Amino acid sequence: MRTVLILMDTLNRRFLKSYHENAEGITPNMDAFAEEAVRFDNHFIASAPCMPARRDIFTGRMNFLERGWGGMEPYDRTLQGELRSHGVYTHITTDHAHYFELGGENYCSLFDTWDYHRGQENDPWISRVSPPFKEPDSYGRKSVQHLLNRQEYAREEKTYPTPATFLSACRWARENRGADNFFLMVEAFDPHEPFDAPVSYHELYGDHYSGKEFNWPGYAPVTEPEAAVLHLRNCYLATMTMADRWLGHFLDALKENGLYDGTLVILTTDHGHMLGEHGFTGKNYMHAYNEMAHIPLFVKMPNGECAGEQRKQLTQNIDLMPTILKHHGIPVPVSVKGRDLSEMILRRSPSRDAVIYGWFGRAVNVYDGRYTYFRAPASPDNRPCYQYCAVPTTLGRFLGEEYADEMEMGRFLPHTNYPVYRIPVHNETDCMGDLRFIEDSCLYDLERDYAQEHPMTDEAVETAMCRKLIAGMREAQAPAEQYERLGLWTVRKGEDRQRWDTAGC
Repeated sequence: MRTVLILMDTLNRRFLKSYHENAEGITPNMDAFAEEAVRFDNHFIASAPCMPARRDIFTGRMNFLERGWGGMEPYDRTLQGELRSHGVYTHITTDHAHYFELGGENYCSLFDTWDYHRGQENDPWISRVSPPFKEPDSYGRKSVQHLLNRQEYAREEKTYPTPATFLSACRWARENRGADNFFLMVEAFDPHEPFDAPVSYHELYGDHYSGKEFNWPGYAPVTEPEAAVLHLRNCYLATMTMADRWLGHFLDALKENGLYDGTLVILTTDHGHMLGEHGFTGKNYMHAYNEMAHIPLFVKMPNGECAGEQRKQLTQNIDLMPTILKHHGIPVPVSVKGRDLSEMILRRSPSRDAVIYGWFGRAVNVYDGRYTYFRAPASPDNRPCYQYCAVPTTLGRFLGEEYADEMEMGRFLPHTNYPVYRIPVHNETDCMGDLRFIEDSCLYDLERDYAQEHPMTDEAVETAMCRKLIAGMREAQAPAEQYERLGLWTVRKGEDRQRWDTAGC
């Protein structure tokens, strides 16, 4: 048995012609792959952003209700670990710099082998005590480290990190021609920001912008001129098209080396990105609009079963782990909450009633196939709220002295007996920043308002969505205080505190 998982970071569903006939994106290789695969139409994030999404993929359960950014935990039952323990060879090739930062521990090291291609974002790669250039005048974010990296990799297209990653995967396919019993993960950081691509790809979109550089949007409301925002969108599209070209080379390499037919091949992403929609750029700090949460998923079955078909079941990236394990004939750990996608493809197994999703410490969201409900924190202080982890790091820093007096260690999580830290959320930066962008709960009817531009008021529907949200949180084994934080519980005299209902709706 063979599995190939292709993860392209920040791949926006709305730009893919395989989902929208008139979409702007030029992605001929993804379009062709979609014809050979099964397209899932109701695929959503679970945890976001980058590292939370990957922990979901590798553990088959969502973690955003108990923790934000961080590494794999010692108690995690992982996809890589289960495969390796049953004799399946595992390899990852990636240019995703966050795997190698503080807070990204133990993701790649769980594979038998791994290959890393330098240069994306703030990867501490090129070393210069004094940068040999003047920083350009720009909108949005900028980084001296990224500018140094870009000077190095932008010498020719094949040395950009994403092309280098796919070329590495091509080389792996050649060197393992005709192999069996493996799991190969190919992860491209693009089209994640900063949106870098050679000029030739910009020309495909008629982009002749001449203003301030704008390829790295801030996580903030739009204040830039309309022309700059249009240019930003074109930068994204150019980067996506470049990534698509090199994806095509990799798919060809699989076919040329006898590794495509008979192989389970999955293509998806971790989340989308706001490029001016709803007045925002970036991610994480606003409500989880469809631009962020509704993501693409294509699954090519080993023998091409059901190629070109669509499935309407509600799915999430926690479903990847059980799908891959069952394909390899490996038992699925009881901790896994995902479902086998092949059952949905081959036997059209029924859908979930709803999916929940979000990012730590902010609104928790639910979608049932028609309505989306964003449930905001009940209190302006967003409390009670705790992070749980055995390894107390986050991106770029340790959770240290300022938290020490209130940190506790105990067996707080129902899905493991491993002792973990319980760490209070002290400030907004612990949960993605300014809470004013999510202070109101919102309800949308996606049959009438897919763009989520007109929030509706319907007490009966909101109550029903609260019930589905509570059911999803129970299934995910959410910590008790999350119900209180969201105003989803009442405490009646003489009753146990663990009784939840919809009185807060």
